Amino acid sequence: MNAIYILWVRQLKRFIRSKSRIFASLAQPILFLFAFGYGFGSVFAKAGAGNYMEFLAPGIIAMTIMFTAVFSGIEVIWDKQFGFLKETMVAPVSRFNIMLGRTLGGATVAFLQGIVVFIITLFFGFTPVLSGIIPAFVFMFLLSFLFTAFGTAIASRLDDMQGYPLVMNFIIMPLFFLSGALFPITGLPAIFGYIVKVNPLSYAIDGIRGALTGQHAFSFTTDGLVLVLITLACLWIGAWLFKKIQA
Repeated sequence: MNAIYILWVRQLKRFIRSKSRIFASLAQPILFLFAFGYGFGSVFAKAGAGNYMEFLAPGIIAMTIMFTAVFSGIEVIWDKQFGFLKETMVAPVSRFNIMLGRTLGGATVAFLQGIVVFIITLFFGFTPVLSGIIPAFVFMFLLSFLFTAFGTAIASRLDDMQGYPLVMNFIIMPLFFLSGALFPITGLPAIFGYIVKVNPLSYAIDGIRGALTGQHAFSFTTDGLVLVLITLACLWIGAWLFKKIQA
């Protein structure tokens, strides 16, 4: 447990000390809130779908968490190249604990970023249901843990820091745009409907949106169960791949 705590604290300290990283990671969600929230708000309202900001804000919160969580995996490659990971791997600590500590640290950072963006959305006119904030935070942390474990799993098999962002963008951009973050998932063509239903991000966004606004396509039980099962699967696969890293 001590090793898990130390690695968790290390991830937090690295994030807090990188002021440029904190501010840069907030630029994209603010841009999306401006461009989409105000750009498509009138169109959304004329279509009889209500306030677009109420619909968009949970998707932008989830987007921020996903991107932050996934790209925390690049730190594994960084530590490989600079020898820190090798020193960690030869320590008398199980590799699962090492992977778990790193994953918890990255997930906590992503979760905190999500909370910051949640606060920012309030200044854009988002009015959440107060009783749903705690359940929404639970879905937000599950999302951060899921994609941090996923990013760590991918990074454990790569050695190229330049290649990692390309691989991840190839995966996560389709996940984002086909998740219901920017548009309702009801009434989609059949092929897109199937893709949305196998996309884990769809259930995270649905859970956050349902908790904060009362709008949801699935039940809370379905959202939570899918996220927990996929998170456990990613954690198991990530731990298995992490053990294969050559010390």
